[in-house]
Amino acid sequence: MTSVITTHQLTRSFGDLVAVNALDLDIPAGGVVGFVGPNGSGKSTTIRMLLGLIRPSSGEATVLGHSIAQPVRYASRVGALIESPAFQPGLSARANLDSMARLRGIPKGRAEEVLATVGLSDRAGSRVKEFSLGMKQRLGIAIALLPDPEVLILDEPTNGLDPAGIVEIRALMRRLADEGRTVLVSSHLLSEVEAAADRLVVIRFGELLFSGPLSTLIAQEQRSVDVEPDDAADAERLVRRYVERGLEVTVEGTLVRVLVDPARSGELNRLAIEEGIVLRRVEPRTETLEDIFLAMTGMPGTPGLATGA
Repeated sequence: MTSVITTHQLTRSFGDLVAVNALDLDIPAGGVVGFVGPNGSGKSTTIRMLLGLIRPSSGEATVLGHSIAQPVRYASRVGALIESPAFQPGLSARANLDSMARLRGIPKGRAEEVLATVGLSDRAGSRVKEFSLGMKQRLGIAIALLPDPEVLILDEPTNGLDPAGIVEIRALMRRLADEGRTVLVSSHLLSEVEAAADRLVVIRFGELLFSGPLSTLIAQEQRSVDVEPDDAADAERLVRRYVERGLEVTVEGTLVRVLVDPARSGELNRLAIEEGIVLRRVEPRTETLEDIFLAMTGMPGTPGLATGA
């Protein structure tokens, strides 16, 4: 599969701070690629290096087969929305796009096409200062789409949006990818890209933690069953019975978590009955994808995780 972005030992330091540390990536063409990690993990710095906005301290990278040392060779094939898009607030959405198109030598009719793509055709004549934040984000994506890019890079496109705005941007990313583009979207929250992403890149403190299909990460989901005896005094005896059957368990107070397929919940209940133990709770539990992300990045939010220090 053709790679649209590759990096090899890509590193960027700011004084003593290593923002991106020996990053190795190979991102194939097509689909939505979620670029996720905690705030300050190096996502924006990586994106700026890929776009030629800042130079790496060491290492190398390519975009669409061209070295990032010569961004002019691929700039016309890449669209990007970095931070908040800049508009002339007193002009209409159409006028803003026409102005941008003239500056880039793009035919005027392209403005109408991208307005339709991002769902703003009915507001093309409205002044941008009347737009909601979500509409401004969609207009910013429209500007990035003017050259009909093969690769679209969006840096935290849902920041500050309400739930409805987030859903709109997710759906738009999915449509753009379905048209054959590669959409690289950065976020500090996995939940923001999970619904749309085909692949994930996870980094922390500038270092790569995971890169691959979303399905590979989903396969790491851990399933278990939470069991709690009606009488707290029975917890120790219940644990002993499960361990005798070769089951792996953890204990939190009177709660016994058995690392087993939830389909075996009935077996756990029968083992308790054989011991004369009445259960007040048998609850199947699946670790979510966000739980895995939190554990992987060491972020707070799941019991027993590090605090991200």
